[in-house]
Amino acid sequence: MKRLSGWDALLLSSETPNVHQHTLKIAVVDTSQFEGEPTFAAFEETFRSRLGDLDPFRYELVAVPLNLHRPMWREDAEVDFDYHVRRVTVPAPGGRRGLDALIGQIASTPLDRSRPLWQLYYAEGLAEHRVAVIGKVHHALADGVASANLMARAMEWPGHDHRETPPKEAGDPPTAEELLRSAARDHLRQLKELPAAVRDGAAGVYRLQRRARRRRGNPELAHLFTPPPTFLNRKLSAGRTFATATLSLEEVKATSKYLDATINDVVLAIAAGGLRQLLVDYQGRADQALIASVPASTDTTTDRITGNELSTMLVSLPVQVDDPLERLRLIRASTRIAKEDIALLGPKTVGRWLNYVPSLAMRATFRWMSRREAPNQLFNLIVSNVPGPRQRGRIAGAVVTEIYSVGPLAAGAAMNVTVWSYVDQLNISVLSDDRAFDDTHDATEAFISAFGELRRAASLPEATTDLATALPRARPDRIRSAARPDR
Repeated sequence: MKRLSGWDALLLSSETPNVHQHTLKIAVVDTSQFEGEPTFAAFEETFRSRLGDLDPFRYELVAVPLNLHRPMWREDAEVDFDYHVRRVTVPAPGGRRGLDALIGQIASTPLDRSRPLWQLYYAEGLAEHRVAVIGKVHHALADGVASANLMARAMEWPGHDHRETPPKEAGDPPTAEELLRSAARDHLRQLKELPAAVRDGAAGVYRLQRRARRRRGNPELAHLFTPPPTFLNRKLSAGRTFATATLSLEEVKATSKYLDATINDVVLAIAAGGLRQLLVDYQGRADQALIASVPASTDTTTDRITGNELSTMLVSLPVQVDDPLERLRLIRASTRIAKEDIALLGPKTVGRWLNYVPSLAMRATFRWMSRREAPNQLFNLIVSNVPGPRQRGRIAGAVVTEIYSVGPLAAGAAMNVTVWSYVDQLNISVLSDDRAFDDTHDATEAFISAFGELRRAASLPEATTDLATALPRARPDRIRSAARPDR
């Protein structure tokens, strides 16, 4: 058995009927070199053979009697392939738009907590001998880094010999007595660690407050904990929509080098420029800086395939600024402050504190938040940037041509933008609820436009709008002609 961490418990407890907490990983696969006939049955058999290397897919939640502690993972549960592995079809003509619509439907339903918290969808119908493998994994099971490592174990990589590990036999569920004994031991351990957690946390808060007093205010940056109201910030619906786009990773790297900025800063500048356009289009104005929650992993080791090791930066996105180079300058300043804040507080401080918050209190708080007709009180949206593999992976000889990833929405914040780099691609994924956009590709199109705007401002060549290695671009169905201030 394995105990959920404080972060794991938070992500489990924050799930409500309209705020799902699963993440999505999408691999587009060219089946022309698949070892055998590329059928659903062949894929399922290939996946079965890899299950021994994918231990978290055998984890099943077990509640502690009387809720005397956080739940635990039973690590050797049975896997019902009829439930976990499913066959779906991308609507004709089998392009990016149809695949994105299918993924939005998959994202709209929660996972069954009585089973291991994942599903895989084998999506047929893509053009040019391609299929998509869509993984749906609960965030409590794995964060972005752990999910990426888990995905890597399911593939073959150049220069690495793959040896299949036979799966363990399913064991018996733990008894109530075993669960209570484990809960008692963990409570005693936490009591011993409490003085150090309080001491270190108090010291971190003191350092943070002292540094905040010394900083000079910048009127162009958003103030912490005061995200402005936007059309994205309200009670979420249960339905989800999804959209993707691909930029040239080489061009993004060249842009960041030329402007002496990190790739993450350039990604945030693209997000700010795109959001500026979306705010003008959907609500008629972009006059206040937004706040983005930018998750960061505190453990990036390649052998971690489960759990959440997180910290979060709150970064100002100066959407009210017209000049893209000035937006980038302000974002660099904001990310520098946010990184310093995490270091002052301590990267793992929040995670340590979460170990002492009762799950019942977490669930009650998030149920209340998800029902409120109110914006998120901390941030406007989530923006993640995950560096992915620089080599192309394979599944039974078939080349993985693209990888996309996205995390969940948060209560009161109807947009998650996740950027995943893969070989020559910078792949953008946008998840929203089904009330946010007339067409979610409005968002991806705005981000493509913002990258082009940034390059023009830097006097760099025009950005590539279609990569030969990726699915063709999906443009919005229509061009918006007027703002929508009624939203």
